[in-house]
Amino acid sequence: MINELKQQIERLRNAGATYVDARWYPLEESSDLTMWNGNLKNATASRESGVGVRVLYKGAWGFSASSDISQLAGLFDKAFDNARVAAERVTFPVRLAEKDAIQASFTSPNEIDPFTVELSEKVDFLKEMDSLMNQSGVVQRASGMTFMKKQIIFVDSEGSEIEKKIIEVFPAIQVMGVDAQGVTHTRKYQPGRIGATRGWETMDRKLFTDNAARIVKELNEVLVAEDCPRDTRSVILLPGIMFLQTHETIGHALELDRILGYELAYAGGSFVRLEDFGKLQYGSSKLTARADATLPNTPGSFGYDDDGIPAQNNLLIDKGLLVGAITGRQMVEEANAKARKPIFNGSGGANRATSFYRVPIERMTNINIDFGTDGTLDDIVKNTEKGVILDGEKSWSIGSNREQFHFATDIGWVVEDGEVKHVVKNATYRGETVKFYNSLTAVGDESTWEVQYVDNCGKGQPNQVMQLGHGVPVCRFDNVTIGE
Repeated sequence: MINELKQQIERLRNAGATYVDARWYPLEESSDLTMWNGNLKNATASRESGVGVRVLYKGAWGFSASSDISQLAGLFDKAFDNARVAAERVTFPVRLAEKDAIQASFTSPNEIDPFTVELSEKVDFLKEMDSLMNQSGVVQRASGMTFMKKQIIFVDSEGSEIEKKIIEVFPAIQVMGVDAQGVTHTRKYQPGRIGATRGWETMDRKLFTDNAARIVKELNEVLVAEDCPRDTRSVILLPGIMFLQTHETIGHALELDRILGYELAYAGGSFVRLEDFGKLQYGSSKLTARADATLPNTPGSFGYDDDGIPAQNNLLIDKGLLVGAITGRQMVEEANAKARKPIFNGSGGANRATSFYRVPIERMTNINIDFGTDGTLDDIVKNTEKGVILDGEKSWSIGSNREQFHFATDIGWVVEDGEVKHVVKNATYRGETVKFYNSLTAVGDESTWEVQYVDNCGKGQPNQVMQLGHGVPVCRFDNVTIGE
């Protein structure tokens, strides 16, 4: 099959195509199990395979994909025909940044393939978690696990040949209760990076047992808690909400295609401008953020992107200064041309597609915040006069250009004079992105740094759902509006 793909690629190159690549998925499968109040509510599985072909001709892309690989020539011809038609209407000719020809492979670290584990064993695990959560105060309880498995073979006209084998595991548990006012509240646990692998072996019973007890306890505290005060305070964000803050106001804001206006019709643009790189003080000197696709064992680390670029660890924000973006081969060339100066030196290796039937676009890798030197959570609390600790994403609203935000969290803890006083419910906070990050006054040490997984990041038209991670520490921001 690989030789046949190479032959078709060479045929189109000889016919005048500037560049051709093919992504063959011999295997892509997923399974999802959900237990609700002790009943197995959902047990689904899917499996598909196919080939996606991109052709660049006279500055325009053509794309075609099919699960029927018996007519490869027709599939490649369709992509070429689409490129020819697009070339008649192209307004900004596509150019691709230079890259090396690579022959390589990548396998995500795992010991036990979850697709080899018996269904009964998976259901027994969910039953066990359900029984642990079946406690006083809990009116609804849910546990679930999603597994993904992909084999991807990438071949292009520049001599690259890359094979990737990727397994992902996404488990979660949650409990829900109703307070005296009839409002439903939720506490949940979704583990991120656990150990050095990401197979079935990550389903650590003790870890889930401990966290099931914790979220039940916290739910019951929330149900009898007073409302979050309306105030201006320091907010101390735990990783369970700091990951979402990072995702929405750093990750999405720094996708280069969005900065160039390509997401405006669907999920908005970005307040960042090309002239801001190297000049905009995005945050305080305590903020260093990076797109790190080399971080072991997370869904944001995939070896090579769908342009055939090796995974990289790229600075986005260096001690508060904006220095980089989430980039692929095409957009860096367009950005440099529009800025009329070199802003980006080659692709950042972040072009990915959700499957063979979608075109690769800039997607987040692991968008991380470096841990700091301000100690543990206890240390940060002791140095906070008037604040609130927040955790758990509940709802979020983002400005059309990521310039502002409003988040609601599952739980909060009031801090007064360096001590945690009591739990509050319905906790919210809001801010303007640049002003907010410039109010960052404390960043926790390595003991506070956790990798949180995101399994449902949506972007693009047609929509693509992608998986990634965020490594984030505990962070404190001062003078933040809460409770509104």
